[in-house]
Amino acid sequence: MAFLETTQGRTLAYEKTEGSGPTVVFLGGLKSDMQGTKAIHLEDWAIAKGWAFLRFDYSGHGESSGAFTDGSIGDWAEDTGEALEKLTDGSLVLVGSSMGGWQALLAAKRIPERIAGLVTIAAAPDFTEDSIWAGFDAGQRAELESAGQVALPSEYGEPYIITKRMIEDGRDQLVLRDTLDIPFPTRFLQGTADEDVDVSVALRLLSHANGADMRLTLVDGADHRFSDNACLDLIERSVEDVLNLAENSL
Repeated sequence: MAFLETTQGRTLAYEKTEGSGPTVVFLGGLKSDMQGTKAIHLEDWAIAKGWAFLRFDYSGHGESSGAFTDGSIGDWAEDTGEALEKLTDGSLVLVGSSMGGWQALLAAKRIPERIAGLVTIAAAPDFTEDSIWAGFDAGQRAELESAGQVALPSEYGEPYIITKRMIEDGRDQLVLRDTLDIPFPTRFLQGTADEDVDVSVALRLLSHANGADMRLTLVDGADHRFSDNACLDLIERSVEDVLNLAENSL
């Protein structure tokens, strides 16, 4: 493990593997970290194939500095931008899981010239507005205003603390309200039994984005973790698909 000091004064933990071709970058989900099943599995696969690979923790996640409750979508977008700029060279294939899918789309908007391909896993673009804020009742909205945060239960462990800043900052990062061009091979993966990100989100993303080579694969019965053997194999095939297309276009 190594550490990157960012322009914003944050310290990001990362693991980087040298290799050939576009660098595969794994972008994790909300309150996840780079030690998750998908990140480790994909790194092992990339090493076996000889591909360059990067995984890292956003600030407030894993081994990186800061508290989760101090962060926001924009902060983690800055972290992603710094990691891509300072830890990689050349073209990239981004693999974004859940919130990481939103981060991948933000990166694709910022630096489309560097993106050779994109794979999302249960992507959750705009979730702070369309899922969390839209799902709040009047009492939760009042609590957010008065206390500055709301605790939401999570099946993954301790509750998610949703701050007022996260909601407000999220509105500056929305990607489904204006033009979203993804002019590179893109594979969206989604489970039909996902209770955190509904299939309708994947369908909306596919319909909203503009791209010449976009495909959505629905996996019957797969949940939000998307990490059983069949799902991991599908992730591998999807990343290899866009890598091969990227290599052939160079």
